[in-house]
Amino acid sequence: MSIAPARSTPSSPAQDCPDLLDQNLTFAALWSSRVELTPGASFLVFQEDGGSTHAWTYGEFDQVVARTAAGLAAHGVEAGTAVHMALRNSPIFVATWLACARLGAWMVPVDPASTARDLRQQIDRVKPVLGICATDRREVYAAAAGDLPFVEVSETGSGVTTDIFGVEESDELGGSGAQPLPGDRLAVMFTSGTTSQPKGVVLTQANYVTLARSMSGIIDLRPDHRFLVTLPMFHANAQYYCFCPAIAVGASVALTASFSASRWVQSAHDLEVTHASLFAAPVRMILARVPDDAPALHLVHVWYAQSLGEEHHARFGELVGALPRQLYGMTETVAIVTADTSTPPRHDAIGRPIPGRRLRLLDQTTGLPARSGEPGMISVAGTRGMDLFVEYLDDPAVTERSFSEIDGVTWFATGDLAAEGPDGLMRFIGRADDVIKVAGENVSLSEVEATIAQAPGVLEAAVVARPDEMRDHVPVAYVVAREDGPAPTIGDLEAWARVELSPAARPREWILIDSLPRTSVGKVKRLALTDAASSHGTTTAP
Repeated sequence: MSIAPARSTPSSPAQDCPDLLDQNLTFAALWSSRVELTPGASFLVFQEDGGSTHAWTYGEFDQVVARTAAGLAAHGVEAGTAVHMALRNSPIFVATWLACARLGAWMVPVDPASTARDLRQQIDRVKPVLGICATDRREVYAAAAGDLPFVEVSETGSGVTTDIFGVEESDELGGSGAQPLPGDRLAVMFTSGTTSQPKGVVLTQANYVTLARSMSGIIDLRPDHRFLVTLPMFHANAQYYCFCPAIAVGASVALTASFSASRWVQSAHDLEVTHASLFAAPVRMILARVPDDAPALHLVHVWYAQSLGEEHHARFGELVGALPRQLYGMTETVAIVTADTSTPPRHDAIGRPIPGRRLRLLDQTTGLPARSGEPGMISVAGTRGMDLFVEYLDDPAVTERSFSEIDGVTWFATGDLAAEGPDGLMRFIGRADDVIKVAGENVSLSEVEATIAQAPGVLEAAVVARPDEMRDHVPVAYVVAREDGPAPTIGDLEAWARVELSPAARPREWILIDSLPRTSVGKVKRLALTDAASSHGTTTAP
């Protein structure tokens, strides 16, 4: 199959929605404007785990949003209050998000698989007036809620076609009250906590409008396009890179109840999608589990984040019909910061800053601009509450350390490292604590992982650092074998690494495990593996 190139990246807003240029626009007003402009256009197609689908136009789903807003208001939700949401991908998640925007309230979307302890900690921090959970997870949520009122909802497609929270359908429901302002809080999203404890990222209505404007323009999204969302909705990726740009231009979104590596290609085909956004880990899972009789795909554009090896990058491009393009962004930066717009896309580049973005790569030791080819901390310029997040929830000390003012410009220190090549393209290195010194040489653990994942018999790998008296630190590799063949031996992996990895990057210990500890979006929980590696004895490989 020939690989169609992804689209170029102009930054102009949708032509039929000039309100996107209005700096006073709220996300609630953007949604209402879109409904008014294209009420009959397809908005959401939801696929349940069993394969059944449900679909809504913009106008039809606005009725769902109105009923949801009325239901929330009936339970005490009003402007400035918080709604704690422990929901899987579902129409009710999308409706609650948009209803909070309409009411001027703010949502706190969290992992529905969280333990009662984690849920209680979140609830204590955000002090919501209402909690929402699915009926089949009521017991865990009730144990966490304490005195917090909460409601149970259905996460099925039919769950939003009947009454919501006991409120019947009406064109006027949820439409009264004061109008929200651009600077009003719309969400607090907790970071994934892969290397540290989760932080609450505070976002405004204007932040979501910025997303709609930037993320639709960078890929020239059109009304006839459709995004496939398989990553969890409580994470920024699905909201930021898929739903917001779709609403901006009147495109549609195909939402699956959960991610399935073996069914991903079939879902993309059946739901007639043109666009997708993934992380590197789910891409590798899809490649490992795609059936032999999978249908051919002809996607226009695929985003991915984090490192892919060259082989996996090419194979996924062949599978979906378009080479994936790597981006760089985080929950705090709102829209992405950089994107690879090369022709053809590269496997090892996050590209250059997108239009309207300014960044600097700073040496971690000196604070001066990093030299070409050397890792530097990514620092992003912007306006808090517009194209940068506002603050970390109830954590002024961390917020203050993260922001700086230089000559009237606000800069956010991301904690991520990148290196700029002589051609001006940047390469993602990893979190600052994912780059280690081995006998004085910089080693990117994420790049070592992407390389090991391509070794014969390997499904995926995670590499962490362990202190070493002779070399400062050394890499330790945790390896998961593929299911469709013999597992690699330690000797096989060591021999392979001697050919494919530089001496400093070669793991000094190899640990075969059944699975890696992951967050709900597929990111490896490095903190857990680092603790395990540190408890091991001396290194076992030279």
